[in-house]
Amino acid sequence: MNNIGEIYDYIDKIAPFDTALSFDNVGLLIGERDINVSKVLLALDITKPVCEEAKNLGANLIISHHPIIFKPLKNIAFNGAVATLIKNDISAICAHTNLDIAEKGVNFQLAKKLGLSDLSILAFEENNPIGLLGYLEGEMTAKEFATLVKEKLGCESVRYTGTNKNIKKVAVCSGSGGSFIENAYEKSADAFVIGEIKHSDILKANEFCITIVDTGHYKSENVIIEPLKNMLSEKFPNINFFTSQTFSDEIHYL
Repeated sequence: MNNIGEIYDYIDKIAPFDTALSFDNVGLLIGERDINVSKVLLALDITKPVCEEAKNLGANLIISHHPIIFKPLKNIAFNGAVATLIKNDISAICAHTNLDIAEKGVNFQLAKKLGLSDLSILAFEENNPIGLLGYLEGEMTAKEFATLVKEKLGCESVRYTGTNKNIKKVAVCSGSGGSFIENAYEKSADAFVIGEIKHSDILKANEFCITIVDTGHYKSENVIIEPLKNMLSEKFPNINFFTSQTFSDEIHYL
């Protein structure tokens, strides 16, 4: 039987934890390496429903993208996610910015989902590659491209800005990547697919004549969960890996 330490070491190999950005908190955040594991649940975030889902599955490890402990805890509620994990002996491995920037990580999966080719790095932060650039098979209008993104990522809705310029070269940055608008401009990107963006960054993109497609944070990053599950399943055939069926950002559009 495999233990949590072996799973941690494999994730560390494909997305080294020491490459996480300095503000981040990643790794084995709850639990211990020598605990044996036969069922694992994967989710973008560890919420109370996700904890209950793991408990009902009989899983004693959750692997998430966003850290369950990000800032120092000032209190712990008995009915919250952290307490639920501890009371039920469920461990947590969190791979955040290290998984964003990994060779086959979040941004790669986002670019792959959109069908981009000839990928290159968008920018560097703390000497780590951030975001990617790639090319569509053919040119599209802003509306056509926004529709493509919506369909490929399964979004209920997307926000996009329209320009008169056709789109061929696309930048992607999962999550909050608005600070890299200038990098997209310097690399001659026609469009930038992003998880969330501030008003001031939208105005900057308009100035640069770059089409923005805002998918929402969840949709820009959930693309990693199924590929990560497949990689783990191949590496550890004796463990049953599950993707969460309960997690959602609960955002709806009218």
